[in-house]
Amino acid sequence: MLESILASAIQFASDYNDAYSSGMAYLGAGIAILTGVGAGIGQGFASGKAAEAVGRQPEAQGKILVTTLVTQAVAETTGLYALLVAILLIGK
Repeated sequence: MLESILASAIQFASDYNDAYSSGMAYLGAGIAILTGVGAGIGQGFASGKAAEAVGRQPEAQGKILVTTLVTQAVAETTGLYALLVAILLIGK
């Protein structure tokens, strides 16, 4: 009798822990994706400043373009890392 009660309690705890763990993984994935907002804001800010710089010095457009593309790539890596983390969390 006592063994069956303990077995059912252990099974309930196991099911609860699995559901809790899965729910927290989905929550973490959602939070990780929110970093894409920061990456988008950073890229927009950098693009706006590059447009201003080209407007002020059109002869330096080539150098400004190269610098802007490099900074855009660096800013995008945070969003890609967040996507990777979210995919890994959802896959568990």
